[in-house]
Parts: sequence; C-alpha cells; structure tokens
Amino acid sequence: MDGFAYFYYPNNTPRHPNGAAYRQSQRAASSGHVNPSSDLSSPPSPSASLPSSPPTSPLSLSRSTSPFRRSRRRRASAATTTSSPLFDIYHRKDSASSDVTTKPGDMEAATIREHRQGTSGSISSAASSSSHNLLANPFELRHGRRYLRDVPYPLPCDLSEIQRQSLRTLLGVTVLGKPSCVPNVEKDVPKRVLELGCGSAFWTGSCHEWFTSLGYPNVEFVGLDFAPLAPDLRRQGVNWKFIQHDFRRYPWPFENGHFDYVMMKDLSLAVQMGFETQRFMDEVLRILAPKGTLEIWESDHVLRCLLPQPTPPKGMTAEEEKTCRDTKTYLISTGTPFAPAQNRYIADSNTWIHTALDKLNLPSQPCTRMAEIMFQETSLVDVTSRRIAIPLGQMRWEKDSEGKLIRSGSSGNLFGTISPKASKSKASGETMLTDDQAAARSTAMLIVIQKIESLEPLLREASGKNSEEWTRWWAGMMASLLDQENNGGGSEVLEIGAWWATKCEESA
Repeated sequence: MDGFAYFYYPNNTPRHPNGAAYRQSQRAASSGHVNPSSDLSSPPSPSASLPSSPPTSPLSLSRSTSPFRRSRRRRASAATTTSSPLFDIYHRKDSASSDVTTKPGDMEAATIREHRQGTSGSISSAASSSSHNLLANPFELRHGRRYLRDVPYPLPCDLSEIQRQSLRTLLGVTVLGKPSCVPNVEKDVPKRVLELGCGSAFWTGSCHEWFTSLGYPNVEFVGLDFAPLAPDLRRQGVNWKFIQHDFRRYPWPFENGHFDYVMMKDLSLAVQMGFETQRFMDEVLRILAPKGTLEIWESDHVLRCLLPQPTPPKGMTAEEEKTCRDTKTYLISTGTPFAPAQNRYIADSNTWIHTALDKLNLPSQPCTRMAEIMFQETSLVDVTSRRIAIPLGQMRWEKDSEGKLIRSGSSGNLFGTISPKASKSKASGETMLTDDQAAARSTAMLIVIQKIESLEPLLREASGKNSEEWTRWWAGMMASLLDQENNGGGSEVLEIGAWWATKCEESA
C-alpha cells in the first residue's frame, strides 16, 4: 500500500523518531487515530519532481547528516530527516492539518451500512466483528514501530515508511513519464476513478493534476484503504472522497460497474497469493464498468543485476525511448539479460526477504506474476505492460575505458548522445549522469535501503541473527552500498512495472 499519510516537519527541522512528537503520534496510533495537530502539514504537490541538484556523489552522506545514523533504541530512518536534498521536494512551510482522524462512520458510512444490509448473508457475524474492530482501531505498536492490527501486511505504517512509499510513488511517476501508462486515457479521460489501497493518496493527487492539465479538473476520485490517514484532498481542489474498508472483506461497498478506472499500486504485500488473489481480482472486475480500465503498478522486493544490453528491446515507442533516455533507465523485455545480485549484502537480503515473504504466502517478485494474473482473466482484453529497471548507481558496464557510456548504435540506441558536460572522466571520479538522472538512482538506492530497514523484524528472524549480529551486518551493508568510489551499487537494479487492460463489453 502506498503509505498511509503525509507526515512533514515544518521549517525543515530534523526530528528524531524517538522524540516527543514521534512518541505522541505513536501513542495516538495505538488508540486508533492520529492527532492532526501533531506535526502534520499539507501534502506536497504531486507535480513535484526529483531534485535537480543532488550532491556531487549522489549518496554522499556525512556522519552528522546521515539519515541512517543510529539512536539508542534503533536506527533513525532516512525518511525522518530532511538533511538530504532528496527530501527537499517534500518540504512545505504551511501547517494546515490533514484530515487524518476520519472515523469509520464519518465518510461513506451510510453507503457502507446500506450495502452491508443487503449483503449481510454473505458475511458471518464473527468476520464482521473482526473487520469492525480493525477499522475502529487499525494500529498497534510492534518492535517500536506502528503496524496495522490483525493484517498480514509486513511493513510498518509510521513516518519513516510513509516517506519511503511517497518517494517510491514519485520515482515511479518520474521514470514512467506520467502518472498513468494507459495510452488512450488522455483522449478518453475517466469520469470516476478508484484507487485501492490509496494510503496517502499521493498517486491520486498526481493523477488529478495530470487530468487537470489535460482540461479535465472534475474527475471523481475515491480512495479505499484499511486506515483513514490520507489528507483531505478536497482542500487541494480534488473531487475526492475516502472510504475506510477492509478490502479482504467481500463484497466491497460499491455497485457493479461503479468505476470506469481502477488503479492500485504496491498491493503485492497486502494480498496473499492463490485463492485470495483470485477473490481480489474477481471483486475488482465486478466494480469495474464494461470498457473500463484496470492499471496496476508493482515493484519487485528482491534485486537482480542487469547485464549489458547490446540493443534496446523491440517495439519501443518514441515516447518510451525518450523517457528511458532522459531518466537513464532501462526498458525490460523478455530478452533482457539478468544475473543474481553480486553485492553480498543485497544477496543476503534477497534470501531473507524471499524466505520471510514465502512464510506469509506473499510474492517476492510480483513483477514476474502480474502478466499471468491479468491474462488469465477472460473479461480483460488488450493486456499490456511496461517494465523498467532503475540502477542503484553508476553500473560498471555503462563505462568504457574512457569513462563514457557504452553505446551499440546511433539513432536507434536506447541512450542516444551524451553531452560533454554530462560525460566526465572516469579517473576524476565524477558522475557521468545529469543531476536529474543521478537523483533518480540515488532515490532508488534510498528506497531499497529503507525497505530493508522496514522489514528488519522479519529479516532478522529469517537470518537467525541476534541484535548484535544484525547491527554488524547493517553497518557492513551501509558501508558497502554507499561506497561510491568502489561502485557499491554494482549492477543491481530496482525493477518496477505497470500493467493495464480493458474490461470487455458484457453481452446483453
């Protein structure tokens, strides 16, 4: 799920996650709500872009400003500090509070009650009681962090994780070029959109601004999630409403064919594989109107190394080629060569993540499953996808002996030409990437590191390490991945993808 709220510190002041404001929000979380006055501010504009001026070394973090320094109880997450330029895009000095205290009955309560009255026979009283308890008090504290209660969702939903997922959304919009990959959506803008697992609703805000730029400012958006922690986007001019609902409980409180556009992102850790996935997809298709569009964004939780590509994938559109060239990312096809992770710490985390998620019946590589899931739905047609590999740093094979990017062709090449200013000498140790390209890769590295930190309880159990052993392993990983001189990132890439399809018109 794409986070659960926007938490931003006013005046760009770093705050310690064990500080008073953080403890106050955690105490409030344990009682089932968050105090809107506790250091929350308005969400950033979804149109924000990655910073154009990263440090000389994309992840050159000093000891004093490193977002990964440790506290006496646990490491302070990078997302809770604002010393890195990667977080400057989120800073807002206004202190308007977000509507994060919405109770289960405050929004759409009448709709939910009316719907449940008509479908009470399909849900047992015990399940209804459990779902009600979750919605009334959705949080609990574990391992010093805030988690969803009674939900097999392995990630926390505190300040650190919220920031990480906001960065993940922004990175996806950046490397994919726009908030939606559906080709005809610009000509046939939807009237009613549902974001499942909306969390902080950052993606919704991005889509609203994009549709507004196309001349359609009144598209109706609905967000659905376990926890009502999204800001009230109506204050930002969005035609928006939030429904708090446990989407593991079926049916959902919507009529058949209610939406002409359904979008979801990073729900692979919220919906278990097998029968639960099929039930989930059946419900998605029930509420999707004929000729409506389904779009899914996902990212893999384990990393692979991208091997040198002699030629770009076939079938690239001019727009896709330009986006890849501008962001210095790589389009993935069935013939794209990969290898296991070379960095020992990433290889370790891959093994532990796979083991931990397998116990929870969750996929570690959802990008490899999405096409199969969508193709098996007979009511979906025109299934299309786009997958992107984002390097975590400067990859070794991108450089020849003179430090220039390797190219295999001219006009048809994926990368095109690099200006002399952007191509630096390898001996000088300077990056060959533009500022924007370096920022994108730095952000990908940051997202990966923070996910490992968020999954620490599961990974420690899978690894069998005690607290002291984990501390040593973590310190070694940070030193390895942030060692830019020795190319700590190697050739590992963060793989993300978008899949979309149209629901076929039902027969009369």
